[in-house]
Amino acid sequence: MNMQNVNVNHLVHAYKVAPWRIQRQWIGSGLLAVVALAMIAALYLDVTSQAAIAGREIQDLTASIETSQQVSADLQTQLASLTSARVMEQRALEIGFRPMESGDAEYLVVPGYSALEPDILSSVPVPQLSALTTPPEYNESLLDWADKKIINSARSSQ
Repeated sequence: MNMQNVNVNHLVHAYKVAPWRIQRQWIGSGLLAVVALAMIAALYLDVTSQAAIAGREIQDLTASIETSQQVSADLQTQLASLTSARVMEQRALEIGFRPMESGDAEYLVVPGYSALEPDILSSVPVPQLSALTTPPEYNESLLDWADKKIINSARSSQ
């Protein structure tokens, strides 16, 4: 115990002789807290600035998409206007075409060519389904099926 009292007395005497040590410890702790808060604030600012930049880029891209969609719709409208029947007829007349009359048509016969008929128009026999052609399993009710199962199980157990 005597040794501990000596050490404690020595420390107390050292702080009484040099009070600036305690002040330095407090100042160091305060500066450490300020530096830690500054680092946290810098990290927070970095994250929020990156989020703001990403949000702004998203807004710019969204505006670009909307502009592109409007330009595309305008171009589709112009194309529809330019290819309408009235405009196409007027342009054809301007370059020298004229409406065809029935006597103007010429037909060319190609030897050996036979026109293929589409499969839709060909007459394929459609199978007629009736109660006579459906299998008996599909004409059986649930009660009939259960009755057969019960009778079969009773016969097999005998």
